[in-house]
Amino acid sequence: MKTFLSLIFTVSAISVYAQDNFSADFRKINTEVQQHSKAYSTLKFATENIGHRLTGSANGAKAEEYVYGLLKSYGYDVRYQPFEVESWSRLTNDTRIGDSIGDLKTIKTVTLAYSPVKSSVTATLADMGNGLEEDYLKDPEKVKGKIALVYLGVLSGSAQETPSLHRSEKTAIATKHGAAGIIIINTVKGGVLLTGTASVTGKLIPIPAVCIGLEDGMQLKSELLTKPKYASLNMTNFSGMIKARNVIATLKGNEFPKEKIVVGGHLDSWDLATGAIDNGIGSFAVIDMARSLKALKLKTKRTIEFVLFMGEEEGLLGSKAYIEAAAAHHELDQVKFMLNYDMTNDPKGFSTTRAEMKDLFTNWGSQITPIDTGFKNIFSAGAGLHSDHEPFMLEGIPTGGGTGGQLPNNSGQFYHSDGDKFSLVDEQQLKNTVRYSDMLVYALANTPVIPVTKQSEEELKAFLRANKLELPLRIAGEWKWKN
Repeated sequence: MKTFLSLIFTVSAISVYAQDNFSADFRKINTEVQQHSKAYSTLKFATENIGHRLTGSANGAKAEEYVYGLLKSYGYDVRYQPFEVESWSRLTNDTRIGDSIGDLKTIKTVTLAYSPVKSSVTATLADMGNGLEEDYLKDPEKVKGKIALVYLGVLSGSAQETPSLHRSEKTAIATKHGAAGIIIINTVKGGVLLTGTASVTGKLIPIPAVCIGLEDGMQLKSELLTKPKYASLNMTNFSGMIKARNVIATLKGNEFPKEKIVVGGHLDSWDLATGAIDNGIGSFAVIDMARSLKALKLKTKRTIEFVLFMGEEEGLLGSKAYIEAAAAHHELDQVKFMLNYDMTNDPKGFSTTRAEMKDLFTNWGSQITPIDTGFKNIFSAGAGLHSDHEPFMLEGIPTGGGTGGQLPNNSGQFYHSDGDKFSLVDEQQLKNTVRYSDMLVYALANTPVIPVTKQSEEELKAFLRANKLELPLRIAGEWKWKN
C-alpha cells in the first residue's frame, strides 16, 4: 500500500513539474530586460539627484516618492504603507585614544547607529576578542566600566566553529557585561570605516558605539598586550519618532488572487554614501522586475506584491511593519513565498530556506541555461538573519532569492561606508539580476502547486536550531520559545 501511494505521489509530482514549462515566457522576459531594462538608469538618477536614502530623512521621503512615481508610470496600482520609526542620524563624533588620559589623540572612527543622543565616556580599553559571550565569561570583571574593543568578524586563530555575530549582537553582549562603550574593528584593509546599526531592537542603546579601521584597531590590540590604553568617546546624535513608508505595487493574480508572492528589497541606505550597492542594486532590480512583467502584459495565477522596504538598516523596521499589518488584517497566511533581494548581483542560481524546493527551482533553472549559459543553475538551501526576509522567515513563511553571484567591482569592501557609490555598479550584471530573478518570480506565481507551506511552530523552532540561529535570536530577544 505504501509503495502504491508513493508511486501515485511521484507520478503526481512529475505531472505538476511537467506543467512548469515556462521556456517561452522566460525568453520573452530575457529579451525584454536585455533590450529595455531601466534599472541602471533609474538607480543612476536616484544616486545623482537624491543621494543617500536614510529612513526618516528628507532624502528618504524623496526616494519613496520617486519609486512610487516610477511604479505608477509602469501601470501599477501602488500604495504607501506608512509606519513610525525611531529615526536616528549622526551629528558629531570625536574618538580619542592614548597611553594616558592626559595624552589622548583623535583617531578616525564612525558612529554606529542608535548610539545615544549625547555621550561622553572616558575609560580604559579592554580587548574582548571576538566579542562573544565566552570572551566575557573568561573574566567577568574585565570590561566593567571600560570600553570594549571587539573584532567585527572572527579573529584568525579562533576555534573552527566560532560564530560570527552581527555588530548589534556584539554590542548587546558588551552592554550586558557592563561595558561603558564599545569600539568595533572593521575587517576591511585600507582604513575603511563602516556604519550600521548597533541596536538589536531598533531603539537607542545605552552606550556609545563606534567603528574603527582594521589597521588602527589591530594596532590597538597589539599595544594592549604590553600596556594599558585609554579611550574617550564623545558624540552627539539625533533621534526622534518619524514616519516612513514602504512602497507596494500589486500585480493581481487571475486564478489564486489571495495567494501572494512577495518580492522585496530595501530601498533605504545609510547616509555616508548613496547606497548604490546596498541596496540600490537590489531594490532597483525589484522595481525593474515589476516594470518588465507589466511591459510584457504577462498574467500570473498568484498575486505578486513588489515591496520596497524602508528602515531595513535600522533593524528591519519596514518588513516588520509589513508583517504586523498582514497579521492585523488576517492576511499573513496569504503570503506563500517571499523573495528578498539585498545586495543581490548577477546570480548564478536560486536560494531558499526550504530544501524541498530543489526540484522546482532546478527545473526552472534548467529552462534558463539554454537561454544564457552564464546562469549555472546553482541551488542552495539555508537560512540567515539581518535582512528583510527575516520577519517572514520567523513566521514560518518560505523565503528565497538569488545565489552564486559576486558583488561588482570589488565593492564588498565598501559595505556601509562612504565608498558605496554608483560607479561600482555593473549594468549588465544588474540586468542579469533582473532577468533571472523575474523568471523565478514568474514561475513561482504560476506553478500549479508550491510544494512547501508555512511551518508550524515546532517545525520552525527545529529549523532555526538546525541553521544555528537560536543564539543570535536569543541575544536579540526574538527567540519566542521558553526552551
